[in-house]
Amino acid sequence: MKKTTKLKEIIYSDKLEFLMEAHNGLSAKIVEEVGFKGIWASGLSISGSLGVRDNNEASWTQVLEILDFMSDTTTIPILLDGDTGYGNFNNARRLVRKLEQLNIAGVCIEDKIFPKTNSFINGEAQPLASIEEFCGKIKAMKDTQEDEDFMVVARVEAFIAGLGLDEALKRAEAYRKAGADAILVHSKKSDFKEIEAFMKEWSGRHPVVIVPTKYYTTPTNEFRKVGISTAIWANHNLRASITAMQNISKQILKDESLIQVEKSIVSVQEIFRLQNAEELQKAEKKYLPSTNNQLQPGTE
Repeated sequence: MKKTTKLKEIIYSDKLEFLMEAHNGLSAKIVEEVGFKGIWASGLSISGSLGVRDNNEASWTQVLEILDFMSDTTTIPILLDGDTGYGNFNNARRLVRKLEQLNIAGVCIEDKIFPKTNSFINGEAQPLASIEEFCGKIKAMKDTQEDEDFMVVARVEAFIAGLGLDEALKRAEAYRKAGADAILVHSKKSDFKEIEAFMKEWSGRHPVVIVPTKYYTTPTNEFRKVGISTAIWANHNLRASITAMQNISKQILKDESLIQVEKSIVSVQEIFRLQNAEELQKAEKKYLPSTNNQLQPGTE
C-alpha cells in the first residue's frame, strides 16, 4: 500500500489514531519500530535538532533534506508539519511537488503569516492569514498534487490567536470547502474545553486532528468521545533526547570517566543495528571482489 494511502486511512479511520513525532532518520526509524502507524515530522523538532528557532530559520530545502532521510529509512507514512507552506500559494504548491517526489504522504499547513512563530510563543500577537488567501493556498496545493491520496491538512490557529470559537469554526469550514482533507484545530489551553466546544459545533463534518501538548492531562478517551480522528504526540522524542543528552554530558563532565554511564545507554552495536550495517556487510560480499582477486600494488 502507498504511504499516502496509509496516511489517508489513518486520518479517515473510524477510531482514534496516533502520529508520533520524529525529526531525523534515526528517530523516524525508532518510531516505526516501536509500532506507530505514522510519523509527524515536527517543525519545532526539526528546527530544534538543527539548533535554530521555530521561525522558518531553517530553509524549506534544509527541511526537505532531512525528510529525504526520514522517508528512506521508514515504510510508514510521514505527515510534514509544513508551517505556512513556506510562503504564498506558489511556494506551497512547489512544496507539494517536492514532497511527492520524496514519498512524503502529506503536509499540514497553518493559517499564519510567513515567517511563522511557534504557537506557544506570544500567540495572541501573531497575525493570521486572511481566509481568502489561505483557501487559495489550499486549492493550489490540491490542484498540484498528482497522487490523489496525498493529504493536505489545514491547521486552524484561531484559538491560539485568541479569536474564539466562532472564528475557529468559520475558518475550518472555509478550509474544508477549499479542499483540505482534514482540519487540525490547535489550542494552548491546559484543559480540553476549547477543543471540546469546537467538536460539539463541528458535528463530524470532516476529520479533525489535534495536538494535545498543552492539555496532556486530558484522558485520551475524552478524545474518542468527541470524535477526534488523529492525535499527534508532537515533540516528545526531541524533548526526551535533550533530557538524555544533558544528563549524560553532565555525568561524564563530572566523572571524567564513562564508568557510570556506559550501562545506562545503548551499545554501539545497537546504533549499527538501526543503521542496518549488516545489510552493507552482506552487500559487500556480493558485489565487491574478494581480497585475493584485487590487484596488488605494482602489478597489472
